[in-house]
Amino acid sequence: MADTKPTGIKSWADEDKPREKLLVKGRKALSNAELIAILIGSGSRNETAVALSRKILADHSNNLVALSKLSVKDLCKYKGIGEAKAISIIAALELGRRQQGSDIQSKPQITCSSDIYQLLRSSMEDLDKEVFKAVYLNRNNKVLLVKTISEGGIAATVVDPRLIFKQALEINAVSIAVAHNHPSGSLFPSQADRAITSKLVEAGKFLEVRLLDHIIISEMGYFSFADEGIW
Repeated sequence: MADTKPTGIKSWADEDKPREKLLVKGRKALSNAELIAILIGSGSRNETAVALSRKILADHSNNLVALSKLSVKDLCKYKGIGEAKAISIIAALELGRRQQGSDIQSKPQITCSSDIYQLLRSSMEDLDKEVFKAVYLNRNNKVLLVKTISEGGIAATVVDPRLIFKQALEINAVSIAVAHNHPSGSLFPSQADRAITSKLVEAGKFLEVRLLDHIIISEMGYFSFADEGIW
């Protein structure tokens, strides 16, 4: 009877081994499962590291944001994942999240709602509480500052327009964009969301600091008040 045990990574062709594949073809050639396999090093007795990584990803809809929310305890439920491997996965995903949000010094330019989303998504889409942030811009719509205005609970946060515009006047910002997240995942604006947007539009007109947009961010994507024409 033929041996039915899975073939280990060491017996694969070089181009199929995650580490060797990275060396030969570069990091972009690897799938998410292969990158995670490198982190954990080995799988279980009956499953390769790549197969185990694919299973973990599949259980979370192949969504890295969902994966990043897992705890050490959650990951250790998988056979072949111990505490050290779980910590390696969590640390790598957190480094990736921080890297995405660390390039403010380059002063990116905001030209549309998608630019605001890309600027803030890594720091907001997977939070378990509601946070409200303001992005301050110069005359060329380049980012001067990103500031957290308030933090709240699961369903709401209190926003004081005076704090937002005080900062804008102090750094001579010409316009602002604001964003908050919905931990529930919903992208539908509440009445409170609509009310604060209207207040910011009116205050901005009076102070000559234009509100460019207000976006809602969740793991499902984003909603733009400007794109939808809601003011």
